[in-house]
Amino acid sequence: MADIRQMRYFVTLAETLHFGRAAQRLHLTQPPLSRQIAALEKDLDVKLLVRHSRYASLTSAGERFLQDARAVLASFDQACRNARLADSGELGELSVGFMMHAAYGIVPPLTRRFTAECPGIRLHLQEVIPSLLMEHVLGGKLDVGITFSQNPPRGLAMEVIHTERLCLALPAGHRLAAARRLDASRLEGEPLIAVQPGVAPTLRKAVEGYFLKAGVEPKVLLETQLQQTIVSLVAERVGVALVPESLKKLSIKGAVFRSLRDAPQVEHVIAWRPGNLNPALGRFLAVAGVTGR
Repeated sequence: MADIRQMRYFVTLAETLHFGRAAQRLHLTQPPLSRQIAALEKDLDVKLLVRHSRYASLTSAGERFLQDARAVLASFDQACRNARLADSGELGELSVGFMMHAAYGIVPPLTRRFTAECPGIRLHLQEVIPSLLMEHVLGGKLDVGITFSQNPPRGLAMEVIHTERLCLALPAGHRLAAARRLDASRLEGEPLIAVQPGVAPTLRKAVEGYFLKAGVEPKVLLETQLQQTIVSLVAERVGVALVPESLKKLSIKGAVFRSLRDAPQVEHVIAWRPGNLNPALGRFLAVAGVTGR
């Protein structure tokens, strides 16, 4: 019968797809790792991996087992944490990951309400780029993720908790800075700084869609990961950017913000794993106004 140790070995191997690197990460030598994976496959009576000379690849059964093994490990680790907390007399703890710009929007008031209603629960907040948030929630590194709306990966639940318009960030003294509100046609040819598509695909799609809807081809000059970095580059007169309105709170010298006519909107969601055993999770979702728990 497969055990927790074998699951951990398999997940590490599936993440590296290399026996040597997986063994190094697990502080093992390669032969015992190979034996444990072979024993796991024998117990399950399925082939999880295809071994190649320099790497491994997952079979379809291996892909499915990886998803389920991650969920099992996350629940097991949470059960262990719950036991330790109960033994120490603590009420609990909760880890919340969020995209950076949410620190200027939904996260502070939500944190204030939660800590006021649940003062005995320790809250751990962590800024994470959107492309990694779902992976961390699925793997149990985070109990909750706050990010842009997207199709939920298998094993996660999501609910919209906030909607935000985009606005235009441009350098102070820019030719368009005198306008109170702008439309896409006036931005034609302007060098655009944007988030990388793989980091925040929902936000990037909203930005590009705003231009294309007006028949304007966006001229992307530079791509980066963080919204704060984008506004800093705008302040240095590198280009202009469409960013969430909450970033106005950054107050970076040299950057100004203007409204957009028919501004695109982005939804923020809260994501969690329904199988999460953390008793503090339900209380956090209730404070956030989540109804689909």
